Amino acid sequence: MTSAVESPDSPDPSPPSRVAEIDGGLRSVLRALDLLDCFMTDEELGVADIARRLGVAKSTAHRLLTTLCARGFAEQNPLTGHYRLGFHLYELGQLALSRTDLHQAALPMLEELRERTGCTVHLAVADGAEIVYLERLQTLRDVRAFHGVARRLPVHCTGSGKVIAAFDPMVARARAAAGFTRLTSSSIRDAAHFNRELAEIRRIGYAVNTDEAKHGLSSVAAPIRDHTGRARAAISLVGPTKEIVGTVERHARLARTAANRLARTLCL
Repeated sequence: MTSAVESPDSPDPSPPSRVAEIDGGLRSVLRALDLLDCFMTDEELGVADIARRLGVAKSTAHRLLTTLCARGFAEQNPLTGHYRLGFHLYELGQLALSRTDLHQAALPMLEELRERTGCTVHLAVADGAEIVYLERLQTLRDVRAFHGVARRLPVHCTGSGKVIAAFDPMVARARAAAGFTRLTSSSIRDAAHFNRELAEIRRIGYAVNTDEAKHGLSSVAAPIRDHTGRARAAISLVGPTKEIVGTVERHARLARTAANRLARTLCL
């Protein structure tokens, strides 16, 4: 009978299995990240919902959730039995945000704008065809109005997104390629409409959004541009439509002044 023990000089028979283990590990990490992304659109989800979205067995989804809960990245609602994002993600997100030069430099200016205008103030950047709000300084008046308004929205449905796309062709192309899903009846509906809007924004230097992400909320946004003229981010003032539409020029002037100051501060 041949001994199963390998001699010291025998070639290592394990590389294929090690590769499989590494690949399996990477798949698990990717699945865990995909699982977290499921909560971008839903506050809570059950195991069956997550398994269906990931295309895995419910036992696999449950193991992933158990691991994430153990590290604080997810938690189970004891009342519903469903899962939601954990506070550790919030802690990491706040740390990442606080350590960015853009956020650190912008925060005092955003607070000043909120004080002067009584509007909710956004600092936003583009991520492909979508806009991500790095900061949202709300007023007490607007807390209820913003219920359900996500931190990530399609570029064409927001003032910040449109003003960045107007001064960054890559963002404009990404949105055009992704299409123009409408969030409200006022949202941009097609490429021709989008292009007309961007041309007007380039002409006047700011963007106006009227009920395009949510009925009753409108905004005025200005680009934070670098030395080449490309928009790196945007500042927007948001409030009830009936108030914003009557003060567009004033809000545009304040937003543009703050955006230009921020660009100079960051030496863009």
